[in-house]
Amino acid sequence: MASSVQNQGSISYLTQREAAEVDETLMGPLGFSVDQLMELAGLSVATSINEVYKPSEYNRVLAICGPGNNGGDGLVAARHLYHFGYKPFVCYPKRTQKPLYSGLVTQLESLSIPFLSVDELPMDLSKDFDILVDAMFGFSFHDIPSGWHVEEGDVGGDGIKPDMLVSLTAPKLCAKKFSGPHHFLGGRFVPPAIAEKYKLQLPQYPGISMCVRIGKPPQIDISSLRENYISPEFLEEQVEADPLDQFRKWFDDAMAANLKEPNAMALSTTGKDGKPSSRMVLLKGVDKDGFVWFTNYESQKARQLSENPHAALLFYWDGLNRQVRVEGSVEKVSDEESEQYFHSRPRGSQLGAIVSKQSTVIPGRHVLHQQYKELEEKYSKESLIPKPKYWGGYRLKPERFEFWQGQPSRLHDRLEYSPQETDGKRVWKIVRLAP
Repeated sequence: MASSVQNQGSISYLTQREAAEVDETLMGPLGFSVDQLMELAGLSVATSINEVYKPSEYNRVLAICGPGNNGGDGLVAARHLYHFGYKPFVCYPKRTQKPLYSGLVTQLESLSIPFLSVDELPMDLSKDFDILVDAMFGFSFHDIPSGWHVEEGDVGGDGIKPDMLVSLTAPKLCAKKFSGPHHFLGGRFVPPAIAEKYKLQLPQYPGISMCVRIGKPPQIDISSLRENYISPEFLEEQVEADPLDQFRKWFDDAMAANLKEPNAMALSTTGKDGKPSSRMVLLKGVDKDGFVWFTNYESQKARQLSENPHAALLFYWDGLNRQVRVEGSVEKVSDEESEQYFHSRPRGSQLGAIVSKQSTVIPGRHVLHQQYKELEEKYSKESLIPKPKYWGGYRLKPERFEFWQGQPSRLHDRLEYSPQETDGKRVWKIVRLAP
């Protein structure tokens, strides 16, 4: 999940008057325009929806938009949801001729997003739509979400009972009464001056996320977690004859998709006792001779490899619904190769490799910091930090590959490469495995 979880009790809530003053300040002395704030708000709503409701499962979205700024937020959200892979529909009964809103409508029409009149809406919205976005009223009205008082919440009990609430800028008082499973804060544009003026306690947005979850996520039955993969078919006639070429092709796709650490791989090893162990390591090289990574030669994995020089690698690229398994024999790389890579690493990583006696018991984290500080001082005047003898690389020489592509209804593609001799030459046999 891109967004972190923030304790609801530590978050500030605004009254209706304070919320109006914040907006006036943003669009006055701080120089924001309405369309800027609307774009950021709509993007925050769309990203919050995507955090919980993936388009592969919840594809049809109906955004009901009012005539004011909140309706504009809904129009912007519909545009972003379209680009996120959803199929949005818009009901916008009270249109305004203001250029800002006319422009938003034109943008949606250019994407062929359907606009539905109130009369065209089905009696039971749940049959035709997976997600309903209530963008009818903003905090300048007394009811947000629809039927709620902006400060007192659902007083009469007749308001809608949403599963998700997206608070923008800062939560309003009514959000304290929200009991649904998903409360997000969006609108990552509050400058320090406003936070200080209103003594706002707002969560830190993680990374580049446009939303952050408030409160604890709902308890979920683990057995109900599933993803219905939607991917292009992976066919035998499309693959490379050499599995290393196919791996490079998929690895390049993972890089192009901007996936986080596409070179991360699970390394599984087994010692002479037959007990397996796995851990994540980083691929640092791949060529005709195999897959290379670096580690401590006195670690658990190194001890197991010395007893049983065979291992399995697993790459998993979630954003592409792909994984690659590689199995083979393992050997150490040359001292020259280890030396060259060690000195290509950041200086801090070099010192860290010396400090860490990997897999040994230590009394606390303070020991690492103290030893690191001592090494920093020791090598402060040295341009070259010597590589420790107990640190270096391994190379797995592949003997089997499997390329997996997720497909709907668990009918996944699995293509296996295994070597065989043909006319005295080593070639790779490709077969399809049942999912």
